[in-house]
Amino acid sequence: MSGHGGSGSGGRSRRGGRIEGSGLSPTAYLRAAKDIAKITWQATPWTIVLQLAGAVVTAVLPILTAWFAGLTTTALAAAFAGDPAAGQQAILYVIVTAGLGLVLTAWRALEQYVQRLSRYTLEARVSDIMYERFLSLDFWRYDDKDTIDVYDRAQRFSQFYAQAFQTLSRMVSQIITLVTSVIALTLVGWWLAVILVAAIIPGVWIQFRLSRAQVRHWNSTVELRRQKATIERAMFQPEHIAELRLYGVVRHLLDLRQQLRDLDERQRLVFERRYIPLRLLADFIELVAEAGSLVWVVLQIIAHQQPVGQFLTVQQIVSRALTAMNSFVTEIASLDEQLANLGDYQLFMDYPVRQGGTKTLTGPPQVIEIQDVSFHYPNSERAVLQHVSMRIERGQRVAIVGENGAGKSTLIKLISGLYRPTSGRILLDGVDLQEYSTESWHDQLAVLQQDYLAYTFASAQDNVRYGDVDREFTLDAFDQALRKAEAREIIDGLPKGPETYVHPWMAHEDGTRGVDLSGGQWQRLALARNFYRNAPVVILDEPTSAIDALAESRIFNHLFADGDQTLIIISHRLTTIQRADRIFMLQQGRIVETGSAQELIAKRGEFYTMFESQV
Repeated sequence: MSGHGGSGSGGRSRRGGRIEGSGLSPTAYLRAAKDIAKITWQATPWTIVLQLAGAVVTAVLPILTAWFAGLTTTALAAAFAGDPAAGQQAILYVIVTAGLGLVLTAWRALEQYVQRLSRYTLEARVSDIMYERFLSLDFWRYDDKDTIDVYDRAQRFSQFYAQAFQTLSRMVSQIITLVTSVIALTLVGWWLAVILVAAIIPGVWIQFRLSRAQVRHWNSTVELRRQKATIERAMFQPEHIAELRLYGVVRHLLDLRQQLRDLDERQRLVFERRYIPLRLLADFIELVAEAGSLVWVVLQIIAHQQPVGQFLTVQQIVSRALTAMNSFVTEIASLDEQLANLGDYQLFMDYPVRQGGTKTLTGPPQVIEIQDVSFHYPNSERAVLQHVSMRIERGQRVAIVGENGAGKSTLIKLISGLYRPTSGRILLDGVDLQEYSTESWHDQLAVLQQDYLAYTFASAQDNVRYGDVDREFTLDAFDQALRKAEAREIIDGLPKGPETYVHPWMAHEDGTRGVDLSGGQWQRLALARNFYRNAPVVILDEPTSAIDALAESRIFNHLFADGDQTLIIISHRLTTIQRADRIFMLQQGRIVETGSAQELIAKRGEFYTMFESQV
């Protein structure tokens, strides 16, 4: 089978850029930033333009405001000393400062809207891409643990994607703030720039070490939080509550949840206490740098009659620079977790999608032929099917029988084109199924499996209509489907008829609540969906297991009434099987007997042994 296998998923470190417990390297950060920018540009290019413009505005305007505030202070001092021109300068500087403040205020008011808009756009776009890719994979990947693990982690990244992009935007703004601050301080005095850089290097190093330690600690307690979250999800699923209460495990799970929460919090508090001295040291270095800068400025003002406003300018700029770098390091810690699954997202997006062949099947095949087909599932060497061959002609009624685990449902998946044989071929009128596009083959099929879908978010009518959403809905086709599935009485008994929601947690605008259907009622609704599809090839896997015998008999009367439909049935009920034209008996993945029901009963072989009690 082509495409078998999957990516390894062990450990915290993996290929594709996924972080290790200690965080990303600077090179990995640059690569991650490049990848995020590339994905964002492809999804919404205007988002990058707005965020970059915002980063510059947010970084530069406060520095300019502080600069002009300092000039204003200097001009006011000169005016107070008797300089007649200084008063006009002070007014001009106040107007400029107010204008810059107005622009900054306007941008901050707009920024929140821009961030929400860009976040929604990015999250929606990336989420759409993820869903489309997941639903287009080769079907074998849905049974592959490695693929599902990668998908789970990639999905977590997609949920954090917009947040990661905005974090990167803030980091860019903080770097611009630092560079602008150093340049501005150089204009006042190069020693100020030296003091600032001298304070930043050890302070940032300490903050960086602290942030990385926080990431390592967070990663070390992931399992605790995952266990707690899993328990919480299980306890708040309505379908789980009955068993939890009947088995008396509610109190046990509540206690376990509290233990896990308390253990996680205790470890976090111990960690926080251990790093208090480092935090104090980092804060002390920054305080010394800021105080030293201000002392230097004061000495310059006193000794050399420097402008008084430089004090305010330096104080504001140094404070903003140190705050920006502290925020930068904090953002790194946040980004570590947000980018943890970037590599898995990229790996997942590299998975090929199911294309099928290039030929289009324009109508139902006259003959479906299975030629010497063997199959084993991905990452498993156990053969589920071995050298299976059968021929199904159009309009023929075929039953596939066997004990549980004999390979019946797997064979249906192969005939449906969901899987490809490991060896052998499935032919449609002599042409290999793989040469046809998957969609054109599926257009000819109506398949009802044991684990059929219940669209609990939709109405009863929609649950039937979803059998064929590509054609215009008609009440006539809907009524015929209900009648054939023996579901008319069910629909008529609902509070709002076909418009009734089929889940008790759903409600209509007038307050009418949905209903909870029984297993048999759901099965009839699923059968109605199959009848509504009206496909030329019908495949039924235990279609009436929850329906009483009399209703089953009437349903199969409808099924067998259409002589043009090819019918493939899996069932354990002899009353159903004996109506088939041909029966294939599977045992451990091999066909051991074939013939009509009468022939196989007369033979008194494996078929007779299996159905002896019903005979």
